Amino acid sequence: MINFSLVDVKSITSNEPRSNFAEADLENLADIIIETGGIIRPLVLKVTGVESYTVVDGHFEYYAAVRAREKNPRQGEMVNACVIAPKVEDLVVKQVVSLKGIDFSGKPVTSELETTKLEPRLANLELRLEKQFNEFKSEFIQERQRIDSQFKQLENLIPQKGEHSNPLSLLNSLDKDELSIKLQRARISGAEKLAQAIEDARHKKPKQEFEDYRDVVKSVKNLGDKTILTIIDEWSRS
Repeated sequence: MINFSLVDVKSITSNEPRSNFAEADLENLADIIIETGGIIRPLVLKVTGVESYTVVDGHFEYYAAVRAREKNPRQGEMVNACVIAPKVEDLVVKQVVSLKGIDFSGKPVTSELETTKLEPRLANLELRLEKQFNEFKSEFIQERQRIDSQFKQLENLIPQKGEHSNPLSLLNSLDKDELSIKLQRARISGAEKLAQAIEDARHKKPKQEFEDYRDVVKSVKNLGDKTILTIIDEWSRS
């Protein structure tokens, strides 16, 4: 008789060495097991004691399930299994051997079954990861384009009343105290520290000045895109 059950991974052992399987393949299948919530093909187990079992078929899936449990104990705690009764053990083993394409002398007829059964699942996982990466990359590019467009729009709105009315000129010419005052008036948080950072970064430039606003953001520590946009907007009004 064969019983289908959920079995705790901790209660299962295998007489086939884990080293027979590539760790990268076990790692990939473990991630899939965690993602899908279990193994698709049940292990075939025989009882070896009270709440203890050994693998008859599915050694690769077993070790992948062990790895899944190591990575996520809650998701990988139980596995689907066919638990065979001792009186039909020999018949089940023969069935397993037959399905694997191995003759009863132990010589493999074909080795393609084990090497190909994981390929579709790995291919699907790779496609999903590639899709997610491309979506993230597209969103990043769109956000960068949006910020660059804002820079250009604000630069076009800056009144040309003279050199010192331009925020970039002010960032290049004001000393630390003057920068701090103007930053405070623009309601920029941490104005004193930011003023010091701007002055320090400016002095490190070859010509002691920033080339453009992008150069300011790149050179000044803790100065983000939103802050420089606020500075440009506020200072261009004064």
